[in-house]
Amino acid sequence: MPTYRINEDGVARARELIDAGKVDVDTEWADAAPSADDENAEIEKHGYDGYGAWHLAVDAEANEETKKRYAFPYGDWPAAGSRREPASGGGQRVLLHAEIEQVADDLLQHLDATRRG
Repeated sequence: MPTYRINEDGVARARELIDAGKVDVDTEWADAAPSADDENAEIEKHGYDGYGAWHLAVDAEANEETKKRYAFPYGDWPAAGSRREPASGGGQRVLLHAEIEQVADDLLQHLDATRRG
């Protein structure tokens, strides 16, 4: 079983996108999730650090140069994130580590507060 830890870069990126108002709250995750080709293009353009910036967690035991290292995506590349499934991956509810679940909840609360003005 992977050992996940918070991806501070991904969390910071998510907050920046929320603050900038670059969030799509209307599109379902299944419709907005990037395809494998989209992911590969992101890696080619921005490297694994750029790819990882779209994820809330990393598997510290996984190779740094693999997609497997990154988990719990919070959005697709053109839109900043899906309000409905920010950390569940593929629209399926998964058991999250308490810290990752808390980070996802904090981001959703920040999003809600930002939208209220």
